[in-house]
Order: sequence, then C-alpha cells, then structure tokens
Amino acid sequence: MAEHHEKKEESLMEKIADKIHGGDDSSSSSSDSDHDDHPKKSSSLSSPSSMKSKINRLFGREKPVHKVLGGGKPADVFLWRNKKISGGVLGGATAAWVLFELLEYHLLTLVCHALILALAVLFLWSNASAFINKTPPRIPQVHIPEDPVLQVAAALRNEINCGLATLREIASGRDLKKFLAIIAGLWVLSIVGSCCNFLTLFYIVFVLLHTVPVFYEKYEDKVDDVGEKAWIEIKKQWAVFDAKVLSKIPKGPLKDKKKA
Repeated sequence: MAEHHEKKEESLMEKIADKIHGGDDSSSSSSDSDHDDHPKKSSSLSSPSSMKSKINRLFGREKPVHKVLGGGKPADVFLWRNKKISGGVLGGATAAWVLFELLEYHLLTLVCHALILALAVLFLWSNASAFINKTPPRIPQVHIPEDPVLQVAAALRNEINCGLATLREIASGRDLKKFLAIIAGLWVLSIVGSCCNFLTLFYIVFVLLHTVPVFYEKYEDKVDDVGEKAWIEIKKQWAVFDAKVLSKIPKGPLKDKKKA
C-alpha cells in the first residue's frame, strides 16, 4: 500500500510539472506572438501619420493656417478662436453693410449725425451737472501714437513697392505665364466689379475671410487632397495649351547671339 501511495504521489507531481512547463511554453509563445504583432500594430498606427505627411499642402504651404494668416489677434478672429469676438466683428460688418448698402445711408451723414448727438449729450451733461448735483462726465484724452502709424506706413510702403516691381517685371515681357495669369485675374476682377460696388465687394471679401480659413482648418486634409488632384489636372491642361498655343508664338531674336 505504501508503494502504491508513493507511485500516486509521483504521478501527481509529474502532472503538475507538465502543466507548469506547458503554461510557460504557452505564455512564451503568446508573448512571442504579441511581440510579433506589436510591430504590425505600430506600423498600422504610424501609417496615418505617414499618409498625412505624403499629402501636399495647398499652394505648397508648410506653416499652420494660423501662421499663414499672420498670427496674433487678427488670425484668432478669422479662425474663430473666440466666438464672441469673431461673431461681434462679423455682425458689426453686416450691420454696416445693411446700413450703407440696403438702407442707402451715407457715411459722411452718419459720422456727422453721430458727432452731433455725442457732442450735444456731453455738452448738456457738463453744464447740467452743477444743477442736478452730479459729477460731470470724464472725457478721456485720445491721441494716436506715432510708432504704430509709422510701422503701418512702412509695411504699406513695402507692399506697394513689391506690387510695382511685379507689374514692371510683367510689363517687360520676361514671363508670359505670369502675364497671362495677371491679365486673367484683372479680367475676372473687372467682371466682379461690374456686378457689385466696392462696398459689397469689400463685405464679400470680409465674410470669406471669416468663413473660408476656419472651414479649411477643419477639413484640411480633404481639401488638400482635392486641391492636389485639381492642380495636377490644371498642369496637364496648361501643358497642352503651352504645346498647342504658346510654343507657336514667334519670339524675337536673342540679344546675346554670337556674331559670325
């Protein structure tokens, strides 16, 4: 009986040892499989970023939209970082457009009426404060600082000089493609100007500045993908136009032609 009991104990120990070794093998195999699957998961996770990096940004843009718009508070307003401020600015512009365009109110008349009302209220308040025992109004001293005005003037001067230099380069006949692009742009602008006046055109541009950038920032990847396909198609059509039309335009003799 003792030998039989010892044999049972030995067989029981062997089964436990086999189970322990089997568990280690299975855990090692599962860890190996997890280790093998981990690169696949990481590669699958890294694939969207690699796809994003392959997308060519619209107009070759490398900076974020906020930086392209100049950064700072104007870019915050255009991108609706503060909805109350952006909504107030857009609402004020809409009210001005309705007032001057739809109601046909003139700017000079509005300014004069506003000044008459403000001056009359302040004048009466200042003189009546002694009789009604109230403090007179505190009218602040308003003055325009010199540095911001000089900075704006310098920036405007640089932009005007760049525009004049570009027009001079186009008029010199060095770049036919740029010449045709500027002519087409001016022609489209003249058509738009004949359909609406300057105030309406300014308001449309103002509304576009408050809608297009925030829409583009929200759907950036989709818009860039569509823009890349459209740009490829435009380049194909331009190549056909260049081969059939522009290449057949006669060119003048070269100035640096060697004399025989």
